[in-house]
Amino acid sequence: MYYVPDGTKRCGFYECKECGNRFLDVRIAPAIICPYCGEEPEMEIGPDEEMQEADESAKLIEMVEGENVEKYDTLLSLAITGGDYSWI
Repeated sequence: MYYVPDGTKRCGFYECKECGNRFLDVRIAPAIICPYCGEEPEMEIGPDEEMQEADESAKLIEMVEGENVEKYDTLLSLAITGGDYSWI
């Protein structure tokens, strides 16, 4: 599958409020860092630096389970690949 590994039984369907991308992720949380526009905070900081805030801009729309995971993954990936069925 395109967004989640084959055989995934449950995942989250997210939409980023910053860039507008919709995607699936195996993590299920109310909000996560967007893989497209978000940046992971730098964990190695010096003594004079402040800890960066993690911007969790992708909000959970729905939890997807069972055979719907494969359907959502296929539909979302067709939007990314432009309808190219050759990879399926």
